[in-house]
Amino acid sequence: MNQPSESSWEKPVSPATSAGFVPVERPQAKKLRSRHVTMITLGGIIGASLFVGSGNVIRAVGPAAVLSYLIGGLLVFLAMRMLGEMAASRPAIGSFMEYARVGLGNWAAYLVGWLYWYFWVGVLAYEAVLGGETMASWFPAVPSWAWSLILIGIFVGTNIISVRAFGEVEFWLASVKVLAIVVFLGAGLLFAFGLWPNSEVSVSNLWEHGGFAPNGYGVAFTGVALVIFSYFGTEIAVMASAESEDPAKGIRQATSTIIWRILLFFVGSVLIIVTVVPWNELPAPTDVANAPFTYALEQFGIPGASIIMQLVIFTAVISVLNSGLYSASRMFSALAEQGFAPKIMTKKSKNGVPVMALLASTSGGLIATLVNFLTPGSGIFDFIMNSAGLVALLVYVFIAVTQWRLRQKMTPEEVANLKLKMWLHPWLNILLIACIAAVIVVMMFSEGGRTQVWTSLIATGVLVLFWPLVRRNLKRRKAAEAADSVSDTLSGRP
Repeated sequence: MNQPSESSWEKPVSPATSAGFVPVERPQAKKLRSRHVTMITLGGIIGASLFVGSGNVIRAVGPAAVLSYLIGGLLVFLAMRMLGEMAASRPAIGSFMEYARVGLGNWAAYLVGWLYWYFWVGVLAYEAVLGGETMASWFPAVPSWAWSLILIGIFVGTNIISVRAFGEVEFWLASVKVLAIVVFLGAGLLFAFGLWPNSEVSVSNLWEHGGFAPNGYGVAFTGVALVIFSYFGTEIAVMASAESEDPAKGIRQATSTIIWRILLFFVGSVLIIVTVVPWNELPAPTDVANAPFTYALEQFGIPGASIIMQLVIFTAVISVLNSGLYSASRMFSALAEQGFAPKIMTKKSKNGVPVMALLASTSGGLIATLVNFLTPGSGIFDFIMNSAGLVALLVYVFIAVTQWRLRQKMTPEEVANLKLKMWLHPWLNILLIACIAAVIVVMMFSEGGRTQVWTSLIATGVLVLFWPLVRRNLKRRKAAEAADSVSDTLSGRP
């Protein structure tokens, strides 16, 4: 497969936001402000997988689920630090896809870019279905499929106006999630130490009821395979920073603060739950009413806990829908700019929104959503959901290998001048890759995990089959650009 040339950096995905390059003269689009990037950074990874899905992890692992979230968070932190090193020196919309192109070659960019887009199309469908079902439970006069379409339409609208509109909506949605977690943590601490009305010290729940790791510490490591997908989405902050008023600052902020976000929001929340509630008393999280956060709130004696959590989780769902449309459209546009997708997908509005890429991404999510409602027993929707399951891990591997490769290409002076540097290079890269390989092996020992692995490999295989056609198109495009350059030179055009 083709390798990048020494001048690969001369073709940035986003000239207007690439450090070290003269920006293209174009009307100034409204960019994200610092507060938008801050809140996207804080709340971008808080979703239903934490509010509801954490219950499955705790029920399987016990209080040691805290270790599962801690180890999974560490792996994500390492990946984000590596991405941060690359992005801080050269912010780009499309981020890791662009770095994969420069570090590993066009084949890597093509593969990781399309897999990432495919992942978000699946997420869009899932969140639209979940949001539609929630709205239908509140307003049953309108069917759930109609609510799903309405929600998709609303957030296509917020994204198509401008990146600032996306940022403003995400700011308030993320604010609700962050506030909910902070209140939960505060109330939980008071309850755990007997300072909450009608409460007793409950810290002993951490080691009673079978011990801290009632099913063994090995199961805690198995739990990492379940929790690592909860963290996927952290890279959105880096992509959004590339469209902010100060890209370098936003990227440094996003990648530097992720560790305490993980510790506070994920590890902290799970620690509170297993402290205030015996782990073996948690009900199966089949819906919002049985979610671990809801169950814990009920122990606090807070009236209407189920309704409160329904509202919070619905906010999380539509937040992911909003940010998913943003991520998918930016990646699709970046793919097109590099010749991996139809050129029409590069078309942008006067506000800098990749309109065609947004509509195409919406269509993909819309089709998957309708498939769920029209043919629920066909298995197509389940295949789409499962086949995207390995994408998070593959993206982290590409980030680790790409950063390793780019660092090798740097001179000692360039390494010394890095604004954000990965530690212990390349040993932590090797550690991250080895841990991800271990997670995949663990997944193969469960039925659901095996399904995700095999369906993801099928989706990846389909992309590999199309690569020769894309590579041929790239060669024709390069030849045409060279011919145009010669023609311009001969005619004296600049």
